[in-house]
This record gives sequence, C-alpha cells and structure tokens, in this order.
Amino acid sequence: MRVGVLALQGDFREHLLAIESLGVQASAVKNPVELEAVDGLIMPGGESTTISKLIEIFGMLSPLREFAATKPVLGTCAGLILLSEKVSGALADQQLIGGLPITTERNSYGGQLQSFEGQVDFVDGVSENVAFIRAPRILEHSEVGVVAKFQDEVVAVRHGNLMAASFHPELTGATHLHKLFISSFN
Repeated sequence: MRVGVLALQGDFREHLLAIESLGVQASAVKNPVELEAVDGLIMPGGESTTISKLIEIFGMLSPLREFAATKPVLGTCAGLILLSEKVSGALADQQLIGGLPITTERNSYGGQLQSFEGQVDFVDGVSENVAFIRAPRILEHSEVGVVAKFQDEVVAVRHGNLMAASFHPELTGATHLHKLFISSFN
C-alpha cells in the first residue's frame, strides 16, 4: 500500500512523516502520473484558494476528481474545503474536488491569531490534541458519518471512501485520524 500526499502547497511534509511513522509507504504527489502510482491520497492543509489554483495549473483537477470518486482520500483543513460540495466564503471561481455532501465555511474559527490547539474526541473513544489553524467549520453534515467532535461540534466526517477534518493532526503528532484513514483501505 502506498499513500500519496498532494504536495502543491501546505503542510504536506508533516503528513508524509505521519504516514511513514505508521509503517506505511508515502510519497509526494505533484502531477497526474504520480497520482496514478498511489492507492490513497491525503489532501493537506494550506491555503485552499492557492491549492485550488495550483491544482488547475498542474492539470490535476479532473484526475483528482476521478481519483476521489473511487479511492480513499483524506482531507485536512484546506483539504476538507476542497472535498466539500459547498463552501461558504469561497471565491466565485474556486474549483472544488467535491464528493463530500457537506457545507463548510472557510476560516470559521477565526484568523491566524485565533488559531489554537484542542482535544478532539473520536466516535471510537480515542481523544487527541490537534491544531485548528484558520480552520473551516462543517456547517451541514446530515448526509455523512461523524468521525470526531470538538466539544459538541462535528469536526471530522466520513462519506464512502472520503474522510475529512477541520483540524491538523499532523502538527501535534496525533495519528489516530491517519490510522482510521489507513484502515479504510481494507
């Protein structure tokens, strides 16, 4: 099994290290050929409009949509935004990968100065400390499964082969979300 991490912008290096720490092969994905070589993909945090523009520049929009239609994909922070069907606060021309029947709101927890770490509770009973950095909020999630909550708010969801979270587990050393993602390959 090989997990790819979209490596156009954002904190892709940290995700590569997190996956490798779990004993799974990981590789950076920057083009359609590299995408074809992986079994699953992580779309990392970063700046969602910048990542969206780079996806178009590198000819990745259609390949990513096709990949996400059938293979495991995990999105964190900006990755959550890009996997959403609807985004409040998105630029009119921002291209989304889609696939998750949810509505998210960009920067909903505040700007850079309001970023924080907090404990999320996974529905399987595990709790971990994670980072919320200019995090998106999941506004509408009635058609997806809940994976984790922060206080009483849904912050991670799953729908078929897609999983996404508002937070950054890779920045605090938290690995449970990555473990759940890897387990979805079986």
